Amino acid sequence: ITCPGVQLKDKQELYLSVFVLGQYHKTECVPAVFPLFLQERLLFEKEFANIVDPGDLVKLLEFDTAVLELIQLVPPVGKVLATYEENTRDFLFPDPKFTHGLRGLQREVLMKRSPSFTGIAPKLRFSTTCLISDSLLILGRSRIQ
Repeated sequence: ITCPGVQLKDKQELYLSVFVLGQYHKTECVPAVFPLFLQERLLFEKEFANIVDPGDLVKLLEFDTAVLELIQLVPPVGKVLATYEENTRDFLFPDPKFTHGLRGLQREVLMKRSPSFTGIAPKLRFSTTCLISDSLLILGRSRIQ
């Protein structure tokens, strides 16, 4: 996460919280000095039991929202400095014009800064990889792939 020329007045550590597919994960905390280096992989797994058609999965992902928040550990509960929101379909499968090289590698987006955050909006650089697989369902005596 880059934010040239910005120095935070509070010195408490920062982390990135990520909410995708109804699941929440957060990165390790890092010192409050830009640029922030968060070299972590966050794994989100979701099983869609009633989805058979890939088109239905796409529609479902379009109605879900991925939310990323840059949070500083300012007592008592932490302070949100910036956010990024996008429908989960576009978050996981970005338009090729927004990526460099292969699909899903190194995206750059501007986060929306909170009113209490001074300076320019932070730029977030990240990548996503997605694996979709079929599973075997056993209903009574019949098997459905």
